[in-house]
Amino acid sequence: MRTEDRARTDGREDYEEEAGNGDLSVVEAARAGARQLADIISRTPEGVVSVEPVEDGWIVEVEVLEARHVPSSSDVLAIYEIELDADGALVAYRRTQRYRRGKGASREEQ
Repeated sequence: MRTEDRARTDGREDYEEEAGNGDLSVVEAARAGARQLADIISRTPEGVVSVEPVEDGWIVEVEVLEARHVPSSSDVLAIYEIELDADGALVAYRRTQRYRRGKGASREEQ
């Protein structure tokens, strides 16, 4: 099992993880993906919507509130796809969907 050391730097909490053995659980992959995305885009994830093991790591999809509106049914949400290696380190991320709360999500044109 991997251990996590937390260090404070300029008021922000950084996570330094020891080299793992590539045996992440689904829960660990979900947490690592959501946490690292939040650090990059400076927004708090609403939740993890999917986690999928792939040959060399994990694909995690995370829903994020991008713009808050009144009423909340007009909020703009997005789905981000995060690629992690076998140890849970971020390899890549991209926004794949953007939609209003209460409306069906559709694939974003790239």
